[in-house]
Amino acid sequence: MKIAILHGPRDLRIEEQSLPDELEPRQLRVRTLISAFKIGTDRGNYEGAERVPGAPDYPRWVGDSNLGVVTEVGEAVTRFHAGDRVVGNKPHQSEYIAGDHEAIVRAPDGAADEDAVYGWLYGLSSLCYRKAQFQPGENVAVVGLGVLGLGAVAIGREIGANVIAVGNSSARIEMARRVGANSTVMSSDDELPARLDDLTRGRGVDLVILTANPWPAYRTAVEIVRPGGRVAVVSLPGRGEEPLDFNPLDMSWFYIKGISLIAVSGQAGYLYPDAGARFERTAECEFVLSLMARQRLQPSKLITHRLPYTEMAAAYEMALRREKSMLGVIFDWGDA
Repeated sequence: MKIAILHGPRDLRIEEQSLPDELEPRQLRVRTLISAFKIGTDRGNYEGAERVPGAPDYPRWVGDSNLGVVTEVGEAVTRFHAGDRVVGNKPHQSEYIAGDHEAIVRAPDGAADEDAVYGWLYGLSSLCYRKAQFQPGENVAVVGLGVLGLGAVAIGREIGANVIAVGNSSARIEMARRVGANSTVMSSDDELPARLDDLTRGRGVDLVILTANPWPAYRTAVEIVRPGGRVAVVSLPGRGEEPLDFNPLDMSWFYIKGISLIAVSGQAGYLYPDAGARFERTAECEFVLSLMARQRLQPSKLITHRLPYTEMAAAYEMALRREKSMLGVIFDWGDA
């Protein structure tokens, strides 16, 4: 099989690696159709930003959004069958073998391939709301309008949020309108506080979902949230940035306002007794896939580039240049 391996900053190679010929009883073999580029995180890895705790050292795999077809299952596998389309939290690679208990979900009928491949990423967008204990009718500002942030915008529309998209690009602002933002504002707007006050009828922003890494985005998030509100942080604040010129926990934004900073990692809590982890990541992925099957979520509308896997390094270079025209990127593994 072929797999994308990053050997060091800006050194991405497609390599041949072998897989076992025989499956263990609870394993399945999947042939990749397409994989999606998670631009923010993978760009940081590619450019050599500081290592994220838990991430592998170089050489390392890249990518975590893979859609494929099950070609073979072990004798003890009951959840999957040959021919199933599955979404895996797996790297950019042409084929893989995994246990049936791993982060793999069947793509439901009605969910197009180019929507379903974003199942794990949109599941993370959904987790932002769940971890922050979102309530329908709340005012939610999304800061950072990449695919992850635009996913949060679109999901907010579906679950009853008054969604305000905050961006630094007119193209991304327009995309936020297309996927369902109730209103949009530029982060550079000199009248931003007044605009938000008007858009929330004086109630303020209850929840900010922060998907952008740069410190200015973090500063915007903690400034615009109302006193007593919360900021769900799904980004890696400061990754690849110059040293701070301000205190990220300045008392005027944090202590005095009494806000909550929530790390969107792991799984969401659940108020009621259940037999296990009710809203772990697999369940979150299944939730957004169900919306895709009904065409309520269509991340394929965000795709700007469809490329063969052989052009992956060129796509990473485009991301390194931070080209605003680049949003959703799909790699085709059909000829691998």
